[in-house]
Amino acid sequence: MTAPSDGLRTSCPRPGDLLTIGQLAARSGLAASALRYYESLGLIHATRTAGGQRRYARGTLRRIAFIRAAQRVGLSLDEAKVALDRLPERPAPSGTEWDKVAESWQGRIDEQIAELERLKAKLSGCIGCGCLSLSRCALYNAADRAGETGPGARYLLTRDPATGPEPVPTEGP
Repeated sequence: MTAPSDGLRTSCPRPGDLLTIGQLAARSGLAASALRYYESLGLIHATRTAGGQRRYARGTLRRIAFIRAAQRVGLSLDEAKVALDRLPERPAPSGTEWDKVAESWQGRIDEQIAELERLKAKLSGCIGCGCLSLSRCALYNAADRAGETGPGARYLLTRDPATGPEPVPTEGP
């Protein structure tokens, strides 16, 4: 086996501790193509056999679980990478190390909760009024530039579809 592509020297894991990309895909629930993409981004790392086949340390499953949790709370893969870069690959990160990273997400999670609360309030109002009006509803038609120009298929009626319909100036008295 060769060293990881990032050039870091690590002790060689026992053969039973390594997973093929197919095994990692089956155990993580991700497609092999997603795993290769994660590897290309530096989120996970593989060693290579003499024949060039990828082998992943069993701890990679934990990293993938972390990435998926990060995505569920709305972090991008770049943000997940920043967090993972603060953790050691071997030995496995301690509970304290994982906790520090999770704490860094608290502000982001709080923002998402606040946004969902605002959405809930709007949705409750919509259900209460039942209008579903595309001309007035702030939930279904937020910032409707085309609606300002009048009713109908405004983008089909405009002369310049690339810039969209602009409000027609009203004539004064």
